[in-house]
Amino acid sequence: MVLLGLAVGKGSTGLDDWFLRLRHSPAHWLLFFTDPWVLGPLLTATAIVALYQRRWRLAVVAATFPPAAYVLVQLIKRLFGREKGGVLAYPSGHTTVMVVVLGMVVLVAGAALWVKIVAVAACLLGMVGQGVTYHYFTDTVGALLLGTAIVCVAAEIARLDRCQPRVRSISQRELA
Repeated sequence: MVLLGLAVGKGSTGLDDWFLRLRHSPAHWLLFFTDPWVLGPLLTATAIVALYQRRWRLAVVAATFPPAAYVLVQLIKRLFGREKGGVLAYPSGHTTVMVVVLGMVVLVAGAALWVKIVAVAACLLGMVGQGVTYHYFTDTVGALLLGTAIVCVAAEIARLDRCQPRVRSISQRELA
């Protein structure tokens, strides 16, 4: 994220210009995926599911990391100083929060393949929505990088591992 931010500098890139040509297309409807009125209830449901599963640490992480990501991105924006329309743009706060919320959904759902596919598709669509309206597309790429890093920290703090829960190993005696 830092390297991308330094590489894109203060203005638009060729990739950004290409996406900005779509600003008057129906692609602006893709802002749905980054809308706080969509992400808020999704995050609430995710935390409730984690509580229901009695995964207390994960419930706390799921409830607190997206708002913390928003605060963090506001601080980071000041470091890069990249603006679009007179407003700090890099990295995109809406996209960062979307990535973190969807990451929490994946963590709580146990990283089921279908959940990962839906989350990736929603992230990409939300990035396009932001990239054709309020942000340069590269702002959304920086936000994706920041958001995935935050989700990795969240998984570590929640003490998640790659082992399947509730699976016992079969001993050699049981195989015989």
